[in-house]
Amino acid sequence: MAAKTEEEYRLLLEQAAALIDGEDDWIANMANISALLFNEMNDVNFAGVYRFENNELILGPFQGKPACVHIALGKGVCGTAAQTQETQLVPDVHQFAGHIACDSDSNSEIVVPIFNKNKLWGVLDIDSPKLNNFEPLDQKYLEALTEVLFAKQN
Repeated sequence: MAAKTEEEYRLLLEQAAALIDGEDDWIANMANISALLFNEMNDVNFAGVYRFENNELILGPFQGKPACVHIALGKGVCGTAAQTQETQLVPDVHQFAGHIACDSDSNSEIVVPIFNKNKLWGVLDIDSPKLNNFEPLDQKYLEALTEVLFAKQN
């Protein structure tokens, strides 16, 4: 089951756009987006961003339990999404080679690369305690959400 319905995702995109409208501070914007996703998506125990800096991912604003601070490219789901620059939709993180278990309660995950001016900026990371919590509908709308984040700057 998708973490949201199509109708709910359309509303979530509108809410996200409204939250960041007129605000250029990436920390404030990512904090609000993380809070929105954490509180509005179904069965989510982590929602946040990692920014790409100095050839690694560094923890940014998030909601959930404490998380890994540094993630190397190609390591875990986040590092793989950053390295391949493609969304990683993982129904069972325990079956993902090299999974990094920041929170042992997480069972499924979706990680979407974030681009700013056509360069990798970071990744959006959403975890769930449920297996198979994410599906292509989630991917479609979370990818659309990441395009909104820096739309005015591109």
